[in-house]
Amino acid sequence: MNTAWPQRRRHLFLMLLTWGWSLAAAAQTSWPTKPVRIVVPFAAGSFTETAARAIGAELSNQLGQAFIVETKGGAGSTLGTDVVAKSAPDGYTLLLTDNSFAVSTALYPKLAYDPDKDLVKVSTVAEAPAVLMVKGDAPYKSLKELVEHAQKQPKNLTYGSGGQGSSAHLAIELFFSSVNAELTHVPYKGVAAALLDLMAGRIDVGLSSAGSAAQHIKGGKLKGLAVVGKERHPLIPEVPTFSEAGYGHYGMVYWFGLMAPANVPPAILSKLHQALVKAVEQPKVMEVFAATGARAVATSSAEFTRKVEDEARVWKSVVNKAGIKVE
Repeated sequence: MNTAWPQRRRHLFLMLLTWGWSLAAAAQTSWPTKPVRIVVPFAAGSFTETAARAIGAELSNQLGQAFIVETKGGAGSTLGTDVVAKSAPDGYTLLLTDNSFAVSTALYPKLAYDPDKDLVKVSTVAEAPAVLMVKGDAPYKSLKELVEHAQKQPKNLTYGSGGQGSSAHLAIELFFSSVNAELTHVPYKGVAAALLDLMAGRIDVGLSSAGSAAQHIKGGKLKGLAVVGKERHPLIPEVPTFSEAGYGHYGMVYWFGLMAPANVPPAILSKLHQALVKAVEQPKVMEVFAATGARAVATSSAEFTRKVEDEARVWKSVVNKAGIKVE
């Protein structure tokens, strides 16, 4: 029996297989060879969009391809997130999102995507501490006085947020439930609207990133009672930390991070992560973030994944305890 021909066919098959692997590997290591889309799952004008454009510009400089930012808001960030989750896992569609990703995981019992399986968490790009505020001429001289009033008169005080189930809604609920106090929630269509009513005295308490509140605190229209962080925030050094105010257990931080569809080749993810780490270290990016009160910070994929999972569990507990529901 002549076995040469079957052997030659096996040899040819292995050669073709190896050649195919080589082409695939080459395509991955040469990524990107065309423009990359960064989807921001919010309306235009958010800090998330600002972060995406700053990061995208640096990635473009490093990798030689355009990184195009596309805003796609709606349904608490889930519409834009779903677009990325269902995109081809080739590294050409990315997601830059924030805490809303973890909030949605806790808030919606059924999502069009699986937040754990359909998206890989590449790295955070920035963090911004939250600050709890009252009207500038409010009678409370400290966070302790506000808490004591809320404890003595349940639901007497109101607080605003960017909407039912928003990160600020859950974050304020988390703090006051931890000190056995109950306030009445007033939802708005965005944090900016809530802050305007807080300054006007139509609500009693608000929470936002330090950067968003700094100018109003400096101008005396708002009074910062406590800011998250080990140290006072440079934009509002007059505001004590939650630890200094006597509530060191609280640590709400707004994070912003990059994600990609699941099954993007490891070689592409590795190249993207390396470029991202370099991008957040660039002075231009750090300056853009610092101007808005945020801090540029990159993490490993594993660390970012743990952060999202841990926060989703916290928000789930808050949602269940407070009975928060969205339509």
